[in-house]
Amino acid sequence: MAKKPLVPPAAVKSVTSLDAQRKKKKVKKKASGSKATKALKDKKSATRPAATGAPSASPAEDSGAAAAAALRWMLAPTETRPFFDTFWERKPLLVQRAAADYYAAVFSTAELDRILRHDNLQFGRNLDVTSYSEGVRETHNPSGRAHAAVVWDYYRNGCSVRLLNPQTYSGAVWRLCAALQEYFGCMVGANVYLTPPGTQGFAPHYDDIEAFILQLEGKKHWRIYEPRPGEELARDSSGNFRPEEVTSPPALEVTLEAGDLLYFPRGTIHQGRSLPDQHSLHITVSCYQHLAWSDLLEKMVPVALQRAIAEDVDFRRGLPVGFLGHAGLVNDESSSSQRVALLETARRLVTRLALGRQYLHDALPPALSKDERCRSVHEDGERWVDGQVKGHATMDEDTEIKLIRGNVVRLVNEDGELRLYHCLENSRLYREQPEQFLELEDEAQAEAVAALVHAYPRYTAVGRLPGDAAEAKVAFAASLWEKGLVVTREPIPDVADDGDS
Repeated sequence: MAKKPLVPPAAVKSVTSLDAQRKKKKVKKKASGSKATKALKDKKSATRPAATGAPSASPAEDSGAAAAAALRWMLAPTETRPFFDTFWERKPLLVQRAAADYYAAVFSTAELDRILRHDNLQFGRNLDVTSYSEGVRETHNPSGRAHAAVVWDYYRNGCSVRLLNPQTYSGAVWRLCAALQEYFGCMVGANVYLTPPGTQGFAPHYDDIEAFILQLEGKKHWRIYEPRPGEELARDSSGNFRPEEVTSPPALEVTLEAGDLLYFPRGTIHQGRSLPDQHSLHITVSCYQHLAWSDLLEKMVPVALQRAIAEDVDFRRGLPVGFLGHAGLVNDESSSSQRVALLETARRLVTRLALGRQYLHDALPPALSKDERCRSVHEDGERWVDGQVKGHATMDEDTEIKLIRGNVVRLVNEDGELRLYHCLENSRLYREQPEQFLELEDEAQAEAVAALVHAYPRYTAVGRLPGDAAEAKVAFAASLWEKGLVVTREPIPDVADDGDS
């Protein structure tokens, strides 16, 4: 018996859909500022327990728990809460383990050689060869592909090798960065640095990221300096400092051995040199680039404020008569009812501003397990077998679904259209793809998304999603499944049609 497709064509429109031949109907939303749109706020992370040991939680069960486990593993034996209370954005953290193989599974020189031989890395875009001698830092990149023989010749002649996006080519680095970005709620990237014995590849400088240095092989001697006045938590990376410009004594001087970790905040001046008798390989895991309050407000508030002024009459109301008598520094400690009301109104209006979707454009796609792939569009559903398409994946009201990760979607109201932004179709190369989003048909679909966000990591039966029409709920759930946004509790049962044998 012939059967309807898993997703009715009119269920949802994908602006970046690869299935261009499929006819989808675009339905405009009639009103804005609805309760469902307001209800879908950022989920606050639960208090994360401190623990040590290798990450054990599975992203398939709870991506938040898996992310917390990955961070605990990276920092161990330092516990998560003391790290944020004492070190985060404040001062360096040094972890010395005497366990050379602790980070061995993350990356290796042998893997770098494999990548050079099997992937098309380009000098300048994916890989740099650099040197630092007599106070001068130089980049020696030729043009074109970084062939292994060429890279190793530079290395043998004293050049350091920097792999700029290892997460694109290494599954282990991808999985680590993808887990940590779920924790931090921002893009997490990485660079790999290979330094020949007795050399230094980079001048003293500071960066605009929170840096976690994981020593993978060999040893490296580091000098860490306090940020200069006015450069604490720097918004942009510095240039290369000459030796005479770094005049203060190091705040920390240490030799990292394989298995050790060093963290320091953005704005921290640093330089590292390998020891004379062995090479050094480390990976720098980075986050929080341009993610300060200043960046958020500078970029988002002007646009959001203009939209709010146009759409919300409260933003156009006059300030209270006599407000100057309750504002300013002289009234800073006042608790008058007028001042309290003034501050509460300001707070309420600020919270109405629609802020933030950049993270989903920057983010890596989730690193899915085999089990997740078998319960999602990646490996479930129709397949080619013995010269023909076999099976039909059929959802119904009893099918249980959940978002494939806790932080993969954001619902935004843009000019009366509800858009569901996501990172499922992102590349592992930073911003290689345009922003990915779906246009939702109506308020019921927005409420269904909100229900899935707030239910995560629990599964929800499709029939229990908000909405009145069972058929519409099944169709919308199937649409989310087709885009890879949801995973089912069990593989969807196949229903044979007349073409199957």
